[in-house]
Amino acid sequence: MTVLLMTPPMTQLNTPYPATAYLTGFLRARGYEAAQRDPAIELFLEMMTAPALDAIRQIVEHNYEQFEDADLPPAIYRFLAEFDRYQLTVESAIRFLQGKDPSLALRINSRRFLPEGPAFDAIAQMEAVSGDVLQAAFGQLGVQDKAKYLATLFINDLTAVITQGVDPYFEVSRYGEQLAAANPSFDDLYNTLTDEPSFTAEILEQLVEQYLEETQPSVVALTVPFPGNMLGALRIAQTCKSIAPHIPVVMGGGFINTELRALKDPRVFEFVDFICLDDGERPLMTLLEYFQGEREVEELVRTYFLAEDEHGQAYVHFNENQALHDIPQTDVGAPIYDGLPLDEYLSLCEMLNPMHRIWSDGRWNKLTIAHGCYWRKCSFCDVSLDYIDRYDAASADTLVDRIEQLIEETGQTGFHFVDEALPPKLLYAVAKRLIERQVVISWWGNIRFERTFSPARCQLLADSGCIAVSGGLEVASDRLLKLMKKGVSVERVAQVTKAFSDAGIMVHAYLMYGFPTQTEQETVDSLEMVRQMMQQGCFQSAYWHRFVATVHSPIGLNPEQFGITLQPRPNITFAENDVDFHDPTGTDHDMLGEGLRKAIYNFMHGIGFDQPMSFWFNQPVASPTVAKDLISRSISNFIESQ
Repeated sequence: MTVLLMTPPMTQLNTPYPATAYLTGFLRARGYEAAQRDPAIELFLEMMTAPALDAIRQIVEHNYEQFEDADLPPAIYRFLAEFDRYQLTVESAIRFLQGKDPSLALRINSRRFLPEGPAFDAIAQMEAVSGDVLQAAFGQLGVQDKAKYLATLFINDLTAVITQGVDPYFEVSRYGEQLAAANPSFDDLYNTLTDEPSFTAEILEQLVEQYLEETQPSVVALTVPFPGNMLGALRIAQTCKSIAPHIPVVMGGGFINTELRALKDPRVFEFVDFICLDDGERPLMTLLEYFQGEREVEELVRTYFLAEDEHGQAYVHFNENQALHDIPQTDVGAPIYDGLPLDEYLSLCEMLNPMHRIWSDGRWNKLTIAHGCYWRKCSFCDVSLDYIDRYDAASADTLVDRIEQLIEETGQTGFHFVDEALPPKLLYAVAKRLIERQVVISWWGNIRFERTFSPARCQLLADSGCIAVSGGLEVASDRLLKLMKKGVSVERVAQVTKAFSDAGIMVHAYLMYGFPTQTEQETVDSLEMVRQMMQQGCFQSAYWHRFVATVHSPIGLNPEQFGITLQPRPNITFAENDVDFHDPTGTDHDMLGEGLRKAIYNFMHGIGFDQPMSFWFNQPVASPTVAKDLISRSISNFIESQ
């Protein structure tokens, strides 16, 4: 029995999403034949060729034939006006971003080789404020990085052309996200799937046909980690059913686990046969045993499938089967990347910020240290779901063994630990083993900014190869942090992040606005805290997220404890996650959000620290009540106490 595992479009372009690699390693260790493909990266690469651009141009010209030049979107206008240059340079730019043609950097840096569309306007805007930003960012010798940044802007322009002129659902790291995310009805996806396929969908169908021919699978398994993978997954399933309807199609992944827990629409099963929830190893293995006649359908684990009631009416049935336990982390094995085109991924530079760029730059081996979250108390998090609630970790030696296996297979020593939050005690043990066994890697991951990360321990992590961490500062308000049950204070976060930075480890802070009962004053004070921390070098990168209440979080389950009232929800037959609510505080979070994003963008580029608050919001706002030297005093006191 051969299982073909695929990651649907779209995910990050710089490295494979790890789910299929994990399942491939797990299945092969248990004697199953497993093959994997990544249509996400291969679809993107097929779109970025000279012949594909010619086809894209014809579609764009047809779709905009009634428009005057002055009415064309800027990206479309520049693409048509300079099409010959786009077609001439696109394949060279892709090869450069794949690391296959580094000498091209000098031509790219001339600013005369690649055509420059509206994505390049960001350079002019920054230069109007702070002079030659490219010179400041890359100097005289940062030739490769500068060219990577310019080539990324070129790719962004072409992506905008495809989105605006060919396929409105196509984006660099997501595909049709708006059709799936928190959508209570399957109608939008179903109508898109039954409509005429787009140029993008036609290429995807050709790729799937090729994969089926190459691997001759007995089962097709699709991972859907995000809403922006669902349309691609269903397109792949649709193609599989048209070519080989006898092959069962199985679907699982993060989006499924979070948003399809109330699935009722039987039309989904026109495309797939089985949908699995939560950790995938046990449900998938049980399904394979069922396909081989070794189990009954009643023994399937956390699996949806289509059944018939006593009247012959089809309905969506869910079989839980709690008798079979999940596979412990010690036994899931190491990921295997065989079958994925590791030399085809693109290293992008999307922002002139060294911390922010690592999400899209470099080829990272993805590895999980522990399943679930060791803290699992945050009131905004989906702590009631398995991927957060069930904490299970492997030993330090087992994890370092897996690291060595992945280095041997891939030849890459960069690792992204993709845990919900890296458990400190285990993290220290792994760091010591890496040093003791002289395993040289570069690694980064997500943590909680808690007191255990002392300067000495941050240095230990740096010595083991830690280059960066990310974590949640969230609201930068002690009242709200307590309401969130974060278990940290603003002062503690400042001290911990400074300890990481002083050890040479870059830090990214997740920020949040619009939390229940958050006032304008608290938001302004949060921005002032962030300004001070970034100016003091506590962290180098950050991002403001608009708070969203979810049905599986403590806030969604017990809104009255947080001073809000949930709005009535529609009839759910497909996806359920976000839930609207009424906050009696009445703060204008939309207005504040725009100013927060503008401020943090400037701070990440090292500018704007001296601007008054009203500058960011383009209107009067509350003045900060935070002392101007609060963070510097907190850090000084912490250092003196060590």
